[in-house]
Amino acid sequence: MYLLAFAGACVLVAMVPGVSTAIILRQTLRAGRGSGMAATLGNETGILLWGLAAAFGLSALLVASQLAYDVMRVAGAVVLVVMGAQSLWQARKGAPPPEVATAPGWRGAYLAGVGTCLANPKAAVFALSFLPQFVPPGQNVPVTLVTLAVVWVLIDLLWYGLLVWAVAQAKEWLGRPAVRRTLERISGVVLIGLGVRLAVESR
Repeated sequence: MYLLAFAGACVLVAMVPGVSTAIILRQTLRAGRGSGMAATLGNETGILLWGLAAAFGLSALLVASQLAYDVMRVAGAVVLVVMGAQSLWQARKGAPPPEVATAPGWRGAYLAGVGTCLANPKAAVFALSFLPQFVPPGQNVPVTLVTLAVVWVLIDLLWYGLLVWAVAQAKEWLGRPAVRRTLERISGVVLIGLGVRLAVESR
């Protein structure tokens, strides 16, 4: 029963737009479905690592250390602002056609996904506060937390997979130069905004 309640909560969490959504949509719009899924897999790798860290108490160290938290917060903000600036620059000089945008392959998209997730201290705090709420009394805590982390990742994969598919279905319209430039601008502004918010936010 607790898994059902947890799955429902994960669906609601996945549907709330945030850093992960912005990165995955950016990669899908720039280089297609494969790049979007690579970013999704990268993001879920980060989520799984934070979930495992919560299971074994490592996230608690980050939460307890203000310096470690601030270092990660600033690093994450810098990553987002840089990616946003790249999008704005790309929009200014003209978005490349899909075949050019895909040239770097999936590795860059995957690293963008995992990097932004791991550099976001909010993800660590969220994993530490979210997962333990669904551990039933009397259960093996580490094993249950690992199970919940895996369920969280699977639901995320399903949601973002549907999102990537929907965006890819509209690629003919989204691939028009004027539309791509507009989307690059929007993506850049959103990423910079998220980066600035992360930089100025306290715990």
